[in-house]
Amino acid sequence: MRKFLFNTAMISVVVGGWHILQATKNGPRDWRLVLTWIGWGLSVAVAVGNVVKDADEKSVPGATAVKVN
Repeated sequence: MRKFLFNTAMISVVVGGWHILQATKNGPRDWRLVLTWIGWGLSVAVAVGNVVKDADEKSVPGATAVKVN
């Protein structure tokens, strides 16, 4: 859990989500708001993927991925 909390990508996604939430509460609701939420969702997916990938790479130093046929 700590790897998600202290990762800068996750921190920026949370801050971005807060700003989008404020825009949703206070701003106009149009097609741009939907695109903003979609973009934020994609940013979350990329940030989580990067954290998981970094954790996998750091878990076993010097190990290489083995491809199973």
